[in-house]
Amino acid sequence: MEINLISDTVTKPTKGMLDAMMNAKVGDDVFKADPTVNLLQEKVAAMFGMEDALFFPSGTMANQAAIKLHTQPGDRMFCDKWAHVYNYEGGGAAFNSGVTSHLIDGNRGMFTAEQLKVAVSGRADIHVPFNRLVCIENTTNKGGGACWDFEELIKIQEVAKSNNLAYHLDGARLFNALVAKNETPQQYGALFDTISICLSKGLGAPVGSVLIGSKEHIAQALRVRKLFGGGMRQAGFLAEAAIYALDHQVERLAEDHKKAIEIGEVLKQCSYVKNIEPIETNIVIFYVDDSIDSMNFIKRLEEKGILLISMGEGKIRIVTHLDYTAKMHEILLEELTKFE
Repeated sequence: MEINLISDTVTKPTKGMLDAMMNAKVGDDVFKADPTVNLLQEKVAAMFGMEDALFFPSGTMANQAAIKLHTQPGDRMFCDKWAHVYNYEGGGAAFNSGVTSHLIDGNRGMFTAEQLKVAVSGRADIHVPFNRLVCIENTTNKGGGACWDFEELIKIQEVAKSNNLAYHLDGARLFNALVAKNETPQQYGALFDTISICLSKGLGAPVGSVLIGSKEHIAQALRVRKLFGGGMRQAGFLAEAAIYALDHQVERLAEDHKKAIEIGEVLKQCSYVKNIEPIETNIVIFYVDDSIDSMNFIKRLEEKGILLISMGEGKIRIVTHLDYTAKMHEILLEELTKFE
């Protein structure tokens, strides 16, 4: 039995999702003629209380489109030093938008309003980039699935507004945060200018993300998506999977969180583990003793059919998900306990 805990992107569609996909009504979405894509976009926009939404093939493309919407070449974007838009999107902010990134030294991928205030301070003149955009990632990937404090996000918005900065949320795992902190999509829709939602991580859809914003922003995003090559034809099969995920696979995220916490409890008892990041959602990040070496640890678990991933800097990541069964969980905990 292979136990793949590299990411929550490794899941397969459930039977119910596959049945829904096969019965989807489709059209040509490039002409806005796919009824299921249109339904998904309307559904997500309404869910967040925002005006409009656009379906993208990937979260990276949705984020990069948002950056493009809010900036011009030479502008400056503010994000945490661990942010996905900076670390894991191929340098897209620079390549696609000509944007320079000001990295804030936050905690587990999260910075404070006060840190942002300091970062944006200073005289604006021809010698420095124009400040244009603040990007938040919730939950934080490299920060171990950490959830932002919503009150701090409100304070950050106030700093952004007072400095004429757009405010984008990379919500790749936002539904994990919503479930973990008992928050609502409407809270976030009222706070951000644009939000990207990934449907192919914990929610379990096979492909796709949605960008949400004003009608003006989404009209511009349609053009940017075309420029990026993101137009799809009969995408309703994928959109139907996303609708199914939103209708049936949100609350179950709590199961992933519970398993992640249980993994953390076992790791705390293992003498070879030197540190574990706080666990809030479905990501576990831990460090093993230098005498073992993180890559060797990963290799030895792989030999037992358990797949983990390195995040660099000695970080080992485990991500629980829809396809990680109770039996797999039992096997993993046993293997972690008896590892020597």
